[in-house]
Amino acid sequence: MNKYLKIGLFGLLTWLIPFVVGFLFYSPKGQLVIDALVFKAIMIVVGSITGAILLVVYFGKIDKNYLSEGIITGAAWFALNILLDLLILVQMSKMVVGTYFAQIGGQYLTIPTMSIAMGLVAKTASEKK
Repeated sequence: MNKYLKIGLFGLLTWLIPFVVGFLFYSPKGQLVIDALVFKAIMIVVGSITGAILLVVYFGKIDKNYLSEGIITGAAWFALNILLDLLILVQMSKMVVGTYFAQIGGQYLTIPTMSIAMGLVAKTASEKK
């Protein structure tokens, strides 16, 4: 599979999986059925696990330029998640964009943090071989 297509597809999954899981915590009328803070904690964990698994899969096929791969992947996934949220989640929830960034958007900084860390670990491991 083309590298950029894979980055895009995996980036979409980092957004889509938590988005779909989130629906499990809403009533058919659109009301949150658990405490909002518990919901946010669950979503952070689901997003982190999803991202970690996809990064392990992605980096399993990388054999050079680990750090730049981490930076590119993290930036692409971050941008894609923000864009999809602005196009879909913010519109669905009728949330003010400023509120979105204060409550949700900033949490996506974990994506480049994790991907850059993954790139550094892979780079260090490859240098020890």
